[in-house]
Amino acid sequence: MTAPAPAAQDSTVLLPDDLLLRARGLVKGFPVHAGVLRRRRAGEISAVAGVDLDVRRGETLGLVGESGSGKSTTARCLLRLIEPDSGTLVLRTGMDFDGGGGRDGAERVVDLRAASGPQMRRLRRELQIVFQDPYASLNPRMTVAEAVAEPLAEHGVGTRAERRARVAELIRMVGLGPEHADRYPQSFSGGQRQRIGIARALALDPRFVVLDEPVSSLDVSVQGQILNLFADLQQRLGLTYLLIAHDLSVVRHASDRVAVMYLGKVVEIADRTAIFHNPLHPYTVALLSAVPDATDTTRARERIILSGDLPSAASPPHGCRFSTRCPVARPVCSEVEPSLRELAPGHRIACHFPGALAVDGSAQAPVVAGP
Repeated sequence: MTAPAPAAQDSTVLLPDDLLLRARGLVKGFPVHAGVLRRRRAGEISAVAGVDLDVRRGETLGLVGESGSGKSTTARCLLRLIEPDSGTLVLRTGMDFDGGGGRDGAERVVDLRAASGPQMRRLRRELQIVFQDPYASLNPRMTVAEAVAEPLAEHGVGTRAERRARVAELIRMVGLGPEHADRYPQSFSGGQRQRIGIARALALDPRFVVLDEPVSSLDVSVQGQILNLFADLQQRLGLTYLLIAHDLSVVRHASDRVAVMYLGKVVEIADRTAIFHNPLHPYTVALLSAVPDATDTTRARERIILSGDLPSAASPPHGCRFSTRCPVARPVCSEVEPSLRELAPGHRIACHFPGALAVDGSAQAPVVAGP
């Protein structure tokens, strides 16, 4: 039997040493069907429309935006849980595709979209996800030990005794006790179930973990505990996170950098301090206006109410997709789509007039890029 060819090393996009994953021009659409039998294709929902993202080693990249902005679809495309229609996905991995299929201590850059089925199966050990709903993500017929051991068994990792030892280690690592191993999910609280989901995601020792609204369904008193657990695990294991959240206070607490999405596109990306204290895209300013900031007493921040609803992704506006709701939009905004450009080191904005909306909701002079 012929061994699978190694995953193609990317030859068009360089991956700097500080990056773990890079996406360029990521596109994903979903067909809209009409008719009595839903067989006639009537259009397409543009869920992800040319997303560029760089994920650095060991960081937590927050991904925020309204419902329907494409956050979860983007994350699933990065993991290839959903196949992108086009774009480039490049990953730095420690998996060996030429030898036995395990980790060999070396690093290589692979094109995720070119990876075959068997190669992608191996890469699943590097790419994991913690789901939003801890109730729906666990099989009620499996005990905690069985649920955590399942990925190990599926990938043939270790002997049965080694898997039992690994499961016990993971259960302790997420703050549960050995007495919990033989219980079923229905006997646990939401926070405990999420800890089980985290243990299962970490079973294969991944590098990159998507946290898809991991605390939104939990009590406020438990959210901080889970976020602190994520931070502790990141420090101990060297994990890299993509954190999807609606609650901007969660993103402020847990993220190193923040990317803001609107209607399938990234409109602003910068480090946490720049996003929360110097937002330049009008949509980011409007989002943050709803978040109280007790640490910033120097400026008045008024709640900015955007007119209209999020446009349909099946028929997005021409030009800038935010132009139909932007308080400072000008004619060019509805005619020409702005590119995601860098205005300051590490701070990229897709806006013709960045900084034109002040934090108090008033118009001001746009920021001009330096030489």
